[in-house]
Amino acid sequence: MLVSAGLPTGMEGLTYPIPFSSPESVIKIAQQAEKLGYHSVWGNDHMTTQHYVRDEFPVPPRFWEPLITYAFVAAATKTLRFGTGILVLPMRRDIVVLAKQIATLDHFSGGRLEIGVGVGAYREEFEALWPDSKAHRGDMVEEGVDALNKMFTERVASFDGKYYKYRDVELFPKPLQAKLPIYFGGNNANHIRRVAESDAAVGWIPAGMETERLAENVKQLHDMAAAKGRDPSKIEIAPQYIVHVGKTREQAVARFHQSQMYQHLVSLSKSTLKEQANKKMEDINLVGSVDDVVEKALKLRAAGVTHLLGLYFAANDVQELLDQMQLFAESVMPKIV
Repeated sequence: MLVSAGLPTGMEGLTYPIPFSSPESVIKIAQQAEKLGYHSVWGNDHMTTQHYVRDEFPVPPRFWEPLITYAFVAAATKTLRFGTGILVLPMRRDIVVLAKQIATLDHFSGGRLEIGVGVGAYREEFEALWPDSKAHRGDMVEEGVDALNKMFTERVASFDGKYYKYRDVELFPKPLQAKLPIYFGGNNANHIRRVAESDAAVGWIPAGMETERLAENVKQLHDMAAAKGRDPSKIEIAPQYIVHVGKTREQAVARFHQSQMYQHLVSLSKSTLKEQANKKMEDINLVGSVDDVVEKALKLRAAGVTHLLGLYFAANDVQELLDQMQLFAESVMPKIV
């Protein structure tokens, strides 16, 4: 089972306090991840401040564009891979420019890029960027992946979709990796179908999902993929979870409840996590003593998880995050990978 760490590209005011994510801190976290043996780092994608964040903080958060951020991360690391968890395709209308950015970054990083795509947790962001649009964001994501894949695989490509159109585009160079890893991110059942049906998709990124439900969805995904003639064992199951490791479970839970991360999860209980709003967040996520967290991680592996992707460490300052990354890498990772 692979293990990777979350990178706070767009997380001030949501999962972390303001200020938190200076450029220097983002690079430092990535370098720490490489030093500690994490497979990769994964950053999220926001363009404008959410309303509840504006209400909570007197100053706006810094949201860094992930692909440009990764250009600097690539230059500051040697082997670390990096992925978007997730890139919100509906906020990026020029699909040809996006394809060029992705291919360029893949080459300049030596083939270390991975791309997770999705609709985004907050529809209000989409409506701020495209106030008159009646688009179905899930359909946009599905069509966007098809539009990207045509440019990545065909010498000269044309596409005539509902949301994306281009004609006679020769995108070159193609991404350095023969098959650029693309994941669909999200808990909605439609994302399971998209992963199963898309030849471009290598995996699925759900978030904060209970182990029992995850196991059921993994079986469903495998069955759907097999029905489409795909090898289920080649599909990455890569959920994201929150982590806080303490000396005891009680200590870990108390500190978790004091974190901005916990407040963020409460906000998502009305959207992304609404189906499990009545569950304790510390029970679903990797919160507890070392033994507790190891036990939870092993249950996830038994449920079909192949990659604990972009783990977000609950912390209220950068040093606490770095300490949590080290504690997890030294005390938990050797027992689960």
